[in-house]
Amino acid sequence: MATKIRRITNSKQVVRFKRKRRIRARVEGTLDRPRLSVFRSNKHIYVQLVDDVNGHTLVSASTLEESLKDKLGGSVEGAKTLGSLVAKRALAKNIAQVVFDRGGYLYHGRIKALAEAAREGGLKF
Repeated sequence: MATKIRRITNSKQVVRFKRKRRIRARVEGTLDRPRLSVFRSNKHIYVQLVDDVNGHTLVSASTLEESLKDKLGGSVEGAKTLGSLVAKRALAKNIAQVVFDRGGYLYHGRIKALAEAAREGGLKF
């Protein structure tokens, strides 16, 4: 883990990676209450519901999917659409409660839009 931090030269990325490690030390997903993990790149957003006990991804969605890729990409509107999509898929698998893992990103912009859309879609966290 420490070697990965040393390889990153951008100080913003180092700070985000350390923040992510601190969050992951406290946040754990189970089968009853999986972890809603978010990764954000410059162009796209990726979301997955993870059961950390068994090491399985239960539900996943991203703006790379054909239905979202051409329309919205990784914008705030794309994040809102992605949040409602992942909430719909989770409720279809009888998952109503999750633990939100923002992945070290600040709760602002695309991350905030995704979280609020997931809440409006029926997920509780």
